[in-house]
Amino acid sequence: MMRLGKCLIAIPLLFVAGLVLHTVHANNNKPVYLLTIEEAIGPATDDYIERALAAAEQQRAPLVVIRMDTPGGLDTAMRGIIKNIINSAIPVASFVAPSGSRAASAGTYILYASHIAAMAPGTNLGAATPVQIGGITPPAPKDKAKDQDNDKSPPAANDDALKRKAINDAVAYIRGLAQLRGRNQEWAEKAVREAASLPANEALQMRVIDIVATDIDDLLKQLDGRKVTVLGVERTLHTAGLKVRQVEPDWRSRLLSVITNPNVAYILMLIGIYGLIFEFSNPGAIVPGTVGAICLLLALYSFQLLPINYAGMALILLGVALMVGEAFQPSFGMLGIGGVIAFVIGSIILMDTDAPGFGIDISVIVTFAVISALIFIFVVGMAIKARRRAVVSGAEELIGSEATVMNDFEHEGRVFVHSETWQACSNTPLQKGQQVRVTGMKGLTLQVEPIEAPLQRASAEEKAS
Repeated sequence: MMRLGKCLIAIPLLFVAGLVLHTVHANNNKPVYLLTIEEAIGPATDDYIERALAAAEQQRAPLVVIRMDTPGGLDTAMRGIIKNIINSAIPVASFVAPSGSRAASAGTYILYASHIAAMAPGTNLGAATPVQIGGITPPAPKDKAKDQDNDKSPPAANDDALKRKAINDAVAYIRGLAQLRGRNQEWAEKAVREAASLPANEALQMRVIDIVATDIDDLLKQLDGRKVTVLGVERTLHTAGLKVRQVEPDWRSRLLSVITNPNVAYILMLIGIYGLIFEFSNPGAIVPGTVGAICLLLALYSFQLLPINYAGMALILLGVALMVGEAFQPSFGMLGIGGVIAFVIGSIILMDTDAPGFGIDISVIVTFAVISALIFIFVVGMAIKARRRAVVSGAEELIGSEATVMNDFEHEGRVFVHSETWQACSNTPLQKGQQVRVTGMKGLTLQVEPIEAPLQRASAEEKAS
């Protein structure tokens, strides 16, 4: 009986042990998720990383690798990515690769925030100083006496205070990330204050990164057996021999990447504005209004995600309004020239950031400014030609025309002019077939006078003499 009881107890234990081994084996067979950042970090990058991490958590992937080659990007997008990494239930390894790549500016922050920081030989990181319009240069050390003198000038002091505020905030942020992951805090602060950079081997020696690996396979081999802390829980990585599944951005992330390109958003805005203007000036065209409305809505959505200068936006709208005003009420160039100037200045200052990859190309601005200028020059030229052209229709064209009397009359009768029959009045009696000149118009009645023949006029002048 005792042996039977032991067997009955052992059977469930063996079943549970088999189930655990099967689960472990199944988890070990799940692929590593490989994400790629190969451009400036923006709203589309944030959306891509967030959705990919959520999918990796749902599939219980053993590891997520973010392969980076980026010059930096927007602060808001960078912070969104870092929040997703810190709150991820899956270990995240940021890998600067292949050789020749970099993790500058925002890429350095992401590297510090990841559970594992790795770089390939021949790569670099750093230059993490925050930038805005015109850039924020790190404050140089100053003497106390000079500092006291500078305190007496409010504008300079305020400017320095804003710079120090931005840099100190960035320093506190990256030091917090370094402390969270146990990495070099002093160099992290140096990367922000002095825009310092490091190659891969020196970064490994200074405990800025954890691993130098030649490729993804080498990275997974070195990570096997390494312990990491994920959401406060220590975990051991088992990555040797795992397959790699590369996750590409889906259609939503690709669309977001296109429309949040500042050049594309700028072009969409102008197409939308001109489309609506054409629709309002030619009601019933439908196509310009439909296309314009769609483009304008897409542009407004993009600008909501991008850091824009609303003064620049207002100048662009003012410039377009002035050029449209030139088209409808020609001022012989005054409105048009002012519109082009406002349009160009507004386009230059539209993007409120100096982050790489998020400026409007000057060639795009010049192209649209030239096109708009040519349009209003064409409109002004047409207005001048129309002003010089003789009147060919309407009441003004009738005055001065020659007409033929259709019946004898003394005061009122009918005349034939421009293939039309008109009522006419005259102060002198007229005979049928006589030629008369239209001198005025009252309502629908023409005022006419007889045309004297040259000989009759000459004889009348001789008699008078």
